[in-house]
Amino acid sequence: MKRPNFVLIMADDMGYGDFGTFSEGRVRTPFLDSLIDESICLSQNYTGSPVCSPSRAALLTGRYPIRTGAVTPQETLGYDRIALRETTLGDVFKANGYATGLIGKWHNGALDPRYHPNARGFDEFAGFRGGWADYWRYHMDCNGSMVPSDGTYMTDALTSEATAFIERHADEPFFLSVMYNAPHTPLHAPQKFVTPYIEAGFSVDVAIVYAMIEVMDRGVEQISETLRRQGLYDDTVFMFTCDNGPAFGVRWDHVPPGGTGDTTRFNCGLNGAKGSVLEGGVRVPMVLRWPSGLDGEGENHQFTHFIDWLPTFMDMAEAAPVAGMRRLDGASVLPQLRGDTPRTEPRRFWQMNAYSPVGFSNAAVRDGDWKLVRPAVPLLPATPEDQKLADDYVLLDIAYKYEPERVTSIAQWPEPERIIDNPPRPELYNIADDPLELNDLWDKHPDRAAKLLVDLENWFDEVEAERRTIPDDERIGV
Repeated sequence: MKRPNFVLIMADDMGYGDFGTFSEGRVRTPFLDSLIDESICLSQNYTGSPVCSPSRAALLTGRYPIRTGAVTPQETLGYDRIALRETTLGDVFKANGYATGLIGKWHNGALDPRYHPNARGFDEFAGFRGGWADYWRYHMDCNGSMVPSDGTYMTDALTSEATAFIERHADEPFFLSVMYNAPHTPLHAPQKFVTPYIEAGFSVDVAIVYAMIEVMDRGVEQISETLRRQGLYDDTVFMFTCDNGPAFGVRWDHVPPGGTGDTTRFNCGLNGAKGSVLEGGVRVPMVLRWPSGLDGEGENHQFTHFIDWLPTFMDMAEAAPVAGMRRLDGASVLPQLRGDTPRTEPRRFWQMNAYSPVGFSNAAVRDGDWKLVRPAVPLLPATPEDQKLADDYVLLDIAYKYEPERVTSIAQWPEPERIIDNPPRPELYNIADDPLELNDLWDKHPDRAAKLLVDLENWFDEVEAERRTIPDDERIGV
């Protein structure tokens, strides 16, 4: 069989409720809705983390993000970086004869040329390296050269870059990652898309979010149609997913005129949102179309995690591992996508908080239908001086987004000291019976809960110990 091409498309801060099909028409996504109808739609697909950088690191490496050093989105501290000893999917596919490209958001090493996408396996890069960009006043990094915006709306500019890549490489195998920043803040969209949502009764904030998604939907359609025009439709693995659940709040500097900063919206009743290891933060859609390689369509209930996709892509392409590639945490799900006997569902883990990882705060493990959650603990700056240090990091982050030529290296300031309270009791849920996580079963199944708690603690100790072996010139927060 011919080696497939790959187009992996990822939205930013988008949940189930941000699709027309799942939202009962609240938002207009006609192409994504049609894609769902003709593809495999995975109903239990989980991200690598409830926030962007570590989640993306899991997808890029097939390994838990703490192992890789990408622990938070704080790029001006270097916490977003994938350690140089790690192998990315760009590295793998480039070594296997594929043209590799990444369009859009990188956020796995924003500062320091060693972490530039071109140095991490991607032949071509056009986008931005940090966590967000202004949709009108941006600087496009094109293979290391900074090109100021020409006034094109960012989502449309990324779509154009993606279609051009496909046209350039139509005669050779390619792996293209299209990492849209929509609907991540700042909340910007062409007014003609915003007005109908306001007229439908949505707040300014939510109307802009939905408009951003609608523009992206049109872009995804353009990418798909480019494949069709180039005769690549059948032989391309075409995927759409999201990096984490929806964001339900807007930072002070991103509140739109007339808005309140509240972007809370429908998400199919899932508990939690971006930043939380509850289902609303880590369970996201994954739609997969590969006409020549996968028969059928419809819903697939297999449990998949972002760490499973790199080995799955390698399986699809019969790609060989790269020399020195570290042990993967994930495993291929291709047999299950083809309808073979379902695999025994593995345990999968999550943990995230700001700054250095704290294992008992905002962490979870899922084993089969059972999920143990350690609720987030408030980790507040210990002193006014620590609060000022945290605020200074935010201001540096803003400066980097608008003046990338001025902020060229990570801050060498210390990490703010935090007050770490005693953690609350863990919670236990049966996701098959209770996908909305409404019924805590800790008291009813103490033995199962105790075992999962030990599993979670042992996993965290293992991955954190590996993070601490990252070489001295790369280590952050250790």
